[in-house]
Amino acid sequence: MTDAAALPGRPRGGVLTGPATARAVNVLAPNASAMTLDGTNTWIVSEPGSDLAVVVDPGPQDEGHLRAVVDTAERAGKRIALTLLTHGHPDHADGAARFSALTGAKVRSLDPALRLGDEGLGAGDVVRVGGLEMVVVPTPGHTADSLSFHLPADRAVLTGDTVLGRGTTVVAHPDGRLGDYLDSLRRLRSLTVDDGVHTVLPGHGPVLEDAQGAVEFYLAHRAHRLAQIETAVEDGHRSAADIVAHVYADVDRSLWPAAELSVRAQLDYLNEHGLI
Repeated sequence: MTDAAALPGRPRGGVLTGPATARAVNVLAPNASAMTLDGTNTWIVSEPGSDLAVVVDPGPQDEGHLRAVVDTAERAGKRIALTLLTHGHPDHADGAARFSALTGAKVRSLDPALRLGDEGLGAGDVVRVGGLEMVVVPTPGHTADSLSFHLPADRAVLTGDTVLGRGTTVVAHPDGRLGDYLDSLRRLRSLTVDDGVHTVLPGHGPVLEDAQGAVEFYLAHRAHRLAQIETAVEDGHRSAADIVAHVYADVDRSLWPAAELSVRAQLDYLNEHGLI
């Protein structure tokens, strides 16, 4: 979830925003909104000099965008050999089946229902295509099936909706759980400290070059919101909707339904830990 307003206008097809790292290029889907920021970032990732590429999150079911991703890869002399999904939300995954039909590439994800092919994804798996290596990092919390992909050669991590390029994200209760999300943020922080990751390639919004700072901000934000909600409950605000109106009063009302999902996740967390 973000506090940003929807951007005016929508391009008809995918928009190439250029290389973000030596190995990652973003093609922006034309689905800008208050929830998706500028749109969904579809990432084409490949090893320099290789003619094979991996696509992360083909995005929504938008023919113009899907073809723009294929065209972008082909213009760079790349054949798309594999598609990966960070999670199953429609703005990231609805186009996967059509994209597989266009490219012949299998689709791998944590959720078996989203796979096209026999191979899933699990913690620590290394995806290898044309010399490219990406390490699978489980990051549940936004959703139960959320994954990130560590790109060691670029000291980067593709985070889907776990960390956005602008604003904060929704813990999509009941599938998403706050305890899991906090653990995932700590896991990402370890990548920045122990593995030198400095670049976040998010599912929405701009690239972030201070990965550790971004994760620390997210952790601090969650701690602040938890304290606000705990206080709101102590002050007599009981329903999730009432708490949203009290705690998220400064947030665009169009985002309140999403905020309510996060509030429900936070109430569950506070209850589980005996804090309310």
